[in-house]
Amino acid sequence: MQKFSAIYQRALEQKGGEEQLTALLPAGIKTPAELSTISHDRYLAEMTKAIFKAGFYWKIIEHKWVGFEEAFWNFNVARCAMTSPEDLESLYQDTRIIRNGQKIDTVYRNAAMILDLSEQYGSFANLIAEWPDDDFIGLLDLLHKSGARLGKQTCQYFLRFIGKDGFILARDGIAALINAGVITSPPTSKRNIRLVQQAYDIWRDESGLSNAQISRILSLSTG
Repeated sequence: MQKFSAIYQRALEQKGGEEQLTALLPAGIKTPAELSTISHDRYLAEMTKAIFKAGFYWKIIEHKWVGFEEAFWNFNVARCAMTSPEDLESLYQDTRIIRNGQKIDTVYRNAAMILDLSEQYGSFANLIAEWPDDDFIGLLDLLHKSGARLGKQTCQYFLRFIGKDGFILARDGIAALINAGVITSPPTSKRNIRLVQQAYDIWRDESGLSNAQISRILSLSTG
């Protein structure tokens, strides 16, 4: 496996230097203390936004988002968890939102997940805040198994948007991981996912950078 310094150097060459590369690194990553203060309605809102954006034109979701907030009671978790069949029939016809029944159903199901995990971990916000960086794949797995339509990549985007430090396994990042000798094929197996986590752990120790910064630099190193 390559040293991260070699990957970083390729990214510098691709982007024209330190200043240009630094300007492209992700902003908005929050500390555990900051994550723990985010209200559960915002976690549900960001989760829902990531689900609706998956496989869809993102700008349309952003444009209609005020309507989503209105239709889903500002993502009040207790209210969403109590969504009735009558509520659902109304939501399926609501022009303020994208009328995808399967994705609409995820709101009450993921609200229930937030309440359930809050009982287990004290609060959902604390669960996200305190989950260790060296087991990011464990957090992805928990959300995937516990929630609705929370595929691994959807979870990655949700957590990035909410401010949790983590990586995103998009096309360029995967290509860089293969080029670096971490994996030989896209990380769909548990073994390859573990290898990715191990590589990030090593590179964090080597570079002092966060998962999110390493993830971005990997994607920028491929050209």
